[in-house]
Amino acid sequence: MSQETEEIKEIGDERKMKENKMREIRIEKVVLSIGGSGEELEKGVKLLERLTGRKTVRRKSRKRIPSLGVRPGLEIGCLVTLRGKEAEEILGKLLATVDNRLKEKQISDNSFSFGIKEYIEIPGIQYQRDIGIRGFDVSVIFSRAGKRVAEKKIKRGNLPRKQKVSKEEIIHYMKDKFDMEVI
Repeated sequence: MSQETEEIKEIGDERKMKENKMREIRIEKVVLSIGGSGEELEKGVKLLERLTGRKTVRRKSRKRIPSLGVRPGLEIGCLVTLRGKEAEEILGKLLATVDNRLKEKQISDNSFSFGIKEYIEIPGIQYQRDIGIRGFDVSVIFSRAGKRVAEKKIKRGNLPRKQKVSKEEIIHYMKDKFDMEVI
């Protein structure tokens, strides 16, 4: 073999050794949410705004549930969506409140969720008298490159099953990146 063909073969081997960029897992978003109505909702809004420094979005009911006193148009919750580095930073703090442990049933394909019973357990957060003791839910959504194909408006396509992030891949990613333990 000539020297040129050997060099080309080595370059091909190096490319195979590199991991496929399209298969990389990333945190798409972290969603913090609180449910409640009236004064409890206002306290929840204050809490999320103090934790994240972002404006919250309020959610309204669409159905009537007489036993719970819910009617259409009533504000029943609020949420904040974080993306990018900001999402990873706050996720690290929030996982510390649950001792970097999650139950296996809290993890599903493409996401996992957990609850925080009291916000004062978060490192660096002080008790706020006007908020009181409140808890909230955290949802983390994962994705791979190419997800926009399924979400765009024009020429939308379907994603194959292999594009989804499996439960095992999420567990492996979280163990590597955040030193998380699954029970």
